[in-house]
Amino acid sequence: MTRVLPALHEGHAPIFLHLAFQEAIEAYEDWKPGTKEPAVEFEGRLVPISSIFGRMRTCNDILPIRSLEAVRSITGDLAGEPDGREVTYAAAAFILRALCLERLKAPAIHRKSAARLWRAGKEIAR
Repeated sequence: MTRVLPALHEGHAPIFLHLAFQEAIEAYEDWKPGTKEPAVEFEGRLVPISSIFGRMRTCNDILPIRSLEAVRSITGDLAGEPDGREVTYAAAAFILRALCLERLKAPAIHRKSAARLWRAGKEIAR
C-alpha cells in the first residue's frame, strides 16, 4: 500500500503527507478495538493508517505540537522529548505503527507494551 504514498526526499515529507499523518492520528484515536483498521483518504484512495505511519518512520521533520499532543493522548507520557530534543515524525510514527500492528494482532494493548515500543523508537531516533 505504501506505493500509493510518495517517497520522502532526504528524510523530509511533503506537506500533504504531514496532513495525512495528522488524519491518521485522529483515526487511530477513534479506532475501537476489535474493529477493522481505519483508513484515511490520500489522493482519492483509502490508505490504512498503519501504511501512513509506516511511510513516515524515516521522516526527520519535527512533529508539530498539535500532533505531539495527540500522540501523547494515545501513548500517555511515553511521547516525551527524547534527551531534550524535539520529537520527529519518525519517532511518533514508529510507535504508532507498532501500536497499529499490535492492535491488529490482539485487540487489547497494554501500556507496558507501549512503553517498550516507545523506548525502542527513541533508540532508532538517535
